[in-house]
Amino acid sequence: MSTQQEHFSSRLGFILAAAGSAVGIGNLVGFPVNAAKNGGGAFLLVYALFVFIICLPVMIAEMAVGRKTEKQPVGAYKSLSNNSRLWGAAGFIGVLTPFMIAVFYMVITVWLFGYIALTVTGNLDYLASAQGFGEFINSPYLFGAMIVVAAIVNFILVAGVKDGIEKAAKVLMPALFVMLILMVVFVLTLDNAMAGVKFFIIPDFSKLTPSVVNGALSQAFFSLSLGMGILITYGSYINRQTNITNSAKLVAITDTGVAFTAGLMILPAVFSFDPAVNPENLSDSSVSLIFTFLPKIFLALQASLGYVGASVIATFFFLLVFFAAITSLVSIIEVPVSYLITEKQNTRKKALSTLLITGGILTVFATLSFGMVTFFTEFTTYAGGTKSFFDVVYDIFYDTILPLNGFLLCVFVSYRWKKHNLSAELAVGNENYVGSWVEKYVNFSLGTFIPFIVLCIFLNTVAQKFFAYSLFGF
Repeated sequence: MSTQQEHFSSRLGFILAAAGSAVGIGNLVGFPVNAAKNGGGAFLLVYALFVFIICLPVMIAEMAVGRKTEKQPVGAYKSLSNNSRLWGAAGFIGVLTPFMIAVFYMVITVWLFGYIALTVTGNLDYLASAQGFGEFINSPYLFGAMIVVAAIVNFILVAGVKDGIEKAAKVLMPALFVMLILMVVFVLTLDNAMAGVKFFIIPDFSKLTPSVVNGALSQAFFSLSLGMGILITYGSYINRQTNITNSAKLVAITDTGVAFTAGLMILPAVFSFDPAVNPENLSDSSVSLIFTFLPKIFLALQASLGYVGASVIATFFFLLVFFAAITSLVSIIEVPVSYLITEKQNTRKKALSTLLITGGILTVFATLSFGMVTFFTEFTTYAGGTKSFFDVVYDIFYDTILPLNGFLLCVFVSYRWKKHNLSAELAVGNENYVGSWVEKYVNFSLGTFIPFIVLCIFLNTVAQKFFAYSLFGF
């Protein structure tokens, strides 16, 4: 049984969908704090350089591989390597990775939905309390919220690429942008907000240590969804007239712009809440910031807006982050969906049903790993600490495997598929590409320093995460 390949109906739809995959929880919350803690404007500059010097060529290559083959990572690698089993296995890692990432991302998205529900029903003070988050993540009501979130994602994906993913992106992404701008405008009116803006954007180059530079590169790589198979899969849905290099630039600019704008929302809010705060003492965890710290900030607004007004602002924020989470979750799950459709000849409905069952079971395990069930809470031990099932999934498939997938892509494109074939594909829809400085840079960088840098990130992450040792002394 053959399945006709679906396509985005427009370049705008593709760009919004790809941007939706890139813009996630880390962009909206984690990035601003990391920037503020690590040199402000100096970190922003380094991050932006890494996005366009290192990450953009990888993004372009992923899109080109997808469009050339009209397949997801497994089919794409097999097709361009004459059905090599080795490269087929590399492609399978590229499909398994987003499937497992969807497990922990689903848990966080369910939490966001629960926070929206509790805030709307007048429980902001409970969420801001010391015991609120700890009790919330062990609530049996989470499983009801899980069903609702799964239904939303299924509703979007079952409609297909054009009528599901693209239409959702055209609604959710503009809504996200508008909500983000409105939140920034509101936050900047708060007392002492400009202190947060200054801390966020004024460069402090003294804080740019090797560790910070490594963190900026990792943040850039992860925030653009590289190594997840998403851009290969989405690339398989674009038409032959699309200018891949320009589209990739627009996605990168959008992602970076959202991350920067989010900084103008988060840091001023933090400084308004506590003028004496030192951002260096804030948690690196986006989860901690969203679910434990920010509710306290929103509750503090009741002094000027009243409890209802504070709850409205909190709801608005959680809805904003929920939209970002949904667009990312849809993109992540589409990779294994596409694999089951193109490689296993499943219908889209059957593929989604299979993933709903298997992914759903794993998501339940991850949800239980915060204290509900000891087996999942104390799942294993490494690097001198006890790790939950949730921790293991996050550490292996998000922090560790993504740079490995990026390394494999660079090696595949440069030395298996070959650079001249990459150039020929990128010239489709861009007649000025061959011979341009962009072509020269993409081919050179993908075959030399980018795979070396990404491999170093992978090896150092393995050493740090699983053996509590840094290979490079930072």
